[in-house]
Amino acid sequence: METKQTELDFIEAAKTVLTMNDKGAYTAPVSSSMYPHQWLWDSCFIAIGLRHYDIEKAKLEILSLFRGQWANGMLPNMILSDDKNSRNAKIWRSWVNPNAPDDVGTSGITQPPVLAEAIVRIGQKLSKPERRTWYKTIFPALLAYHEWLYAERDPYGEGLVLLVHPWETGLDNTPPWMHELKDHQMPLWIQAIDKLKLSSLFHFFRNDTKFVPAEERMGTIDALALYSTQRRLRRKNYDIKRILTRTQFTIEDISFNSMLIRANQHLVEIAKFIREDLPGSLLESMKRTERALEQLWDPYASQYFSREFVSHRLLKQPTIGTLMPLYAGSITKERAKQLVKLLEDSQLFGTHYPIPSVPVNNEYFSPKRYWQGPSWVNTNWLIIDGLKRYGFRDHAEALRESTVDMVKQSGFYEYFSPLDGKPSGAPNFSWTAALIIDLLADKDNS
Repeated sequence: METKQTELDFIEAAKTVLTMNDKGAYTAPVSSSMYPHQWLWDSCFIAIGLRHYDIEKAKLEILSLFRGQWANGMLPNMILSDDKNSRNAKIWRSWVNPNAPDDVGTSGITQPPVLAEAIVRIGQKLSKPERRTWYKTIFPALLAYHEWLYAERDPYGEGLVLLVHPWETGLDNTPPWMHELKDHQMPLWIQAIDKLKLSSLFHFFRNDTKFVPAEERMGTIDALALYSTQRRLRRKNYDIKRILTRTQFTIEDISFNSMLIRANQHLVEIAKFIREDLPGSLLESMKRTERALEQLWDPYASQYFSREFVSHRLLKQPTIGTLMPLYAGSITKERAKQLVKLLEDSQLFGTHYPIPSVPVNNEYFSPKRYWQGPSWVNTNWLIIDGLKRYGFRDHAEALRESTVDMVKQSGFYEYFSPLDGKPSGAPNFSWTAALIIDLLADKDNS
């Protein structure tokens, strides 16, 4: 009885976090000005938790994302909370692209496609008539998003979509991208700042380190490099044809494409339920993505890696991305078993509080530094889902329990040390709270 009461208190504490971060039309990642805007995959994960106790709020969380949808179908990673005269709006200047909405400021890039996942999860909580209405409401915009991904980000019809900025992965400073950026795209002015050790002079421009210790965020040189990359995209008006004319920094990301495969499966399910036909060309593209994912497998390392778009060179910096094909659900059971072995290895991903965003034996591994080591609840949630669908129920349950215990021990933080579970990043983080609600509900339904 006491355990059950403790669990109920834990759920209520998670709800309090979401209430604290509620902005009306959407839920911000945190209540402070560190993350004031609406983020694409944040809102999707938040809706997955909200659906358990406030279905209308969960639907609103998703519908509000479409405020920022571009005329070409693109869904931006950020819908800005302030007007077009604000500093953030002037940084992005989405209006340089004619497809951007007139009445709301957005970024000019996207984020991992977990939208269909959230839509289906909400649908599971609705009666069949309500689900049909819900799916019909969102279907045109969701379809447009998937069509945009293939039309603009798979220009040669190879199956894998490309990304143009590390922020599009959601794993902002993930090692394969940062390694490529430093090798091929680091501007001379940033190289000079680094060489002369002047990065501290630029520290005051950063918003994140006003709220979180610097050692828990990416370094200032990395942050400047990502900002410079964003400026290059802006100069090209976020026009993919202009971007691809002269660039070496386009990557077919393993995590993003794995999530796209699962999103495609959900889109097919939604269309079938409401008896809508998907375009034949889109269905063919979806099949190509599943086949093409296997081109990212390295038989020598027995891992999946991201790939450079132009040369098709595998970027052999291992990260949590190598496990994301479990979530895709399209790989063979044999390949899935090989990935589970990586998850079990204490020198790789089998830490006391898994799953580290970078394996512990990697040169980049740092247990507190953003996407270069810490464990995150959202990536754990994705892999738990994949493990269950592949039949690794014991592994899924162990990961679910360790994730819940990690948050119980340390609070609803942004990310956690995979070694001891200690918290890092922002406190009272929305997707941590939302997904804990879902993971506890999953226990009740298992």
